[in-house]
Amino acid sequence: MIMKLRRQIAFSRVFLLLFLTVTGLFMLLPIIFLFNHAFKPLNELFLFPPTIFVKEPTWRNFEQLLLHSSAGVVPFTRYLFNSVVVALVSVTAVVLGSTMAGYVLSKHRFPFKATIMSLIMVSLMFAPETVQIPRYLIISGLGLTNTYFAHVLPFIASPVAVFLMKQFIDQIPNALTEAAKLDGASELYIFMRIITPLTAPAVATVSIITFQVVYLDVESSTLYMTKETMKTLAYYATSLTQNVPGVAATSIAAAVGLLMFLPNLIMFLLFQRKMIQTMLHSGVK
Repeated sequence: MIMKLRRQIAFSRVFLLLFLTVTGLFMLLPIIFLFNHAFKPLNELFLFPPTIFVKEPTWRNFEQLLLHSSAGVVPFTRYLFNSVVVALVSVTAVVLGSTMAGYVLSKHRFPFKATIMSLIMVSLMFAPETVQIPRYLIISGLGLTNTYFAHVLPFIASPVAVFLMKQFIDQIPNALTEAAKLDGASELYIFMRIITPLTAPAVATVSIITFQVVYLDVESSTLYMTKETMKTLAYYATSLTQNVPGVAATSIAAAVGLLMFLPNLIMFLLFQRKMIQTMLHSGVK
């Protein structure tokens, strides 16, 4: 009886492993298609039905991208530089601001704390489209159009990041910070030497989420930038189909699609373990 039960358990484990393997491979198909699509020649790009794997890989799509951008007013490298600068500054600002706000909301008592937390929760329900006009009025009123700060400012106050950090810091025992205060540690010391190292998984999660949102954002370039030199790679990618005539737009879009996807994939692969830890310990189900 025991041997039969063990065999059933072993069979169920093998079946579960096979099922998860097949499911994982199926979920990888879009990524495999994207990588292969970027290296397809024109005749394979227009095949019907489309194929997943490339038969005759070529770098022609990337050459077309560089040739098109070099022939334009603004080179491709300028869009890429803007995206990198905006993403790095935004991620740094959001991580620092949300960690400070989460620490204060979690470990300090002050008037209207519950009200502020309620407002943060309510702000999670607003769609980005509902705040486009207020954002534009604020940025234009401050005279920040055509500046890098106009790209960064809309992302600094991130309700999702503050919520995640606050929920994660709640898991840190109060006795730890109280013991540090009894030893004469300042608030800055506690934040930098105790809170920040312990919130590394949450910081990684916030970094991934913020980077994806900022790197793929086209709103700032569309609404706040009139100079082409201040626009980002995401805006350039979305405008290809409108500005590039003929079939060349398809090959360039295939190359740009891979370039837009790679940084997000790399960020996720680097910090996925930390992200899972955040979801386990922050109360997010």
